[in-house]
Amino acid sequence: MRRIDKERDRLLRRLARAGSLTGAIIALACLVVPGALDADRFSLVVALDLLVIVLAVVATSRGALLPTLATILAAVALLLAIGLDPVVDPAAATAMAVTAALTTPAIAIPMIVRPSGPALMIGSATGVLGAIGISATTGADMGLVLVAALAGWIACTATGVWLARAIQRAADRIDEVGRAHEAERLASESEAQQRQDARVLHDTVLATLSLLAHSGVGVGASALRQQAGDDARLLKQLRLGAPLDNGSSVIFSPESTAGAGGLGTTFESVRKRFARMGLDVNWHGAGQLVLPRDTLDALLGALGECLENVRRHSGVHEADVTITDDERTVRAMVTDQGAGFEPTSVDPARLGFAESVVGRLHAVGGRARVFSSPGSGTTVMLEVPKP
Repeated sequence: MRRIDKERDRLLRRLARAGSLTGAIIALACLVVPGALDADRFSLVVALDLLVIVLAVVATSRGALLPTLATILAAVALLLAIGLDPVVDPAAATAMAVTAALTTPAIAIPMIVRPSGPALMIGSATGVLGAIGISATTGADMGLVLVAALAGWIACTATGVWLARAIQRAADRIDEVGRAHEAERLASESEAQQRQDARVLHDTVLATLSLLAHSGVGVGASALRQQAGDDARLLKQLRLGAPLDNGSSVIFSPESTAGAGGLGTTFESVRKRFARMGLDVNWHGAGQLVLPRDTLDALLGALGECLENVRRHSGVHEADVTITDDERTVRAMVTDQGAGFEPTSVDPARLGFAESVVGRLHAVGGRARVFSSPGSGTTVMLEVPKP
């Protein structure tokens, strides 16, 4: 059973308890009025009313069917015990009206949500009306009691049905919101994966194609073949839907080497890749660091794109990478002594730096800052948070 259905049943039981106990207690107060009943019948009627109160508490504790039916039968017996008194006092008539209008229909409210609920409620109402009809054979005026009974059953049944349906509508709306949220989550994850794949392709395959388009100027044929082979393996991974990482966290240092199949997963692999393409990378910084796999991939990807920009645009063949960290952040500073540029003059439509560096770091809570001016080289500060 869904949680909201359990809450619905609990609310219906509370409503039934409040209504039935209120009716039974008011009826008891009317019955103890002196002269309401003859002495021979008083003890029986009061005992039946107290039995109704006890059964109502039991029936509304768990919503079991048998205690509910027992409460209604006790209430019907109470009606008969009062109505068969040869002389029905106005106080006793009021007690009958309250019992028939509030106690018996209220205790039946939880049965509304049962498959057999309508039949059970009709049977219970018929029993109450039958008791009133039998009482009328004594000659007492049962008109007020009959009207009160009909009004009470209609009101309590309508309230229970409305409440049950309102909760069901709320549950349906919650399910719709949940499905919409799930669809949005899947769409967001799909978009994020597409953006990640686009960044990987931009930083590897497209960079290799750009080299080929320029006849591999400055890069040896063997380096181009090796880079193309790495790109081919990467494309196969993407085509087969295989993950580009193989763990949740990694311990690394600037001197660590890539394992078998660990393309682009260590600083050393990045250094070797650019060494093949004619850019010497000088690493500074020591000590092992621990980062989550996705954070390390973002840092290395952004670092690789910065070095690719140095190779393409700086006009020099050497760059420095300094790795530092503190309690909260790992920093990688990429510096070259090349031509430099004016950062504000970069076309915002160019997505290489925006996606492969800034966007990649932003996805893991990091950031990138650029310091450059024409003729004075360029420094890019990459920062990612520690776990």
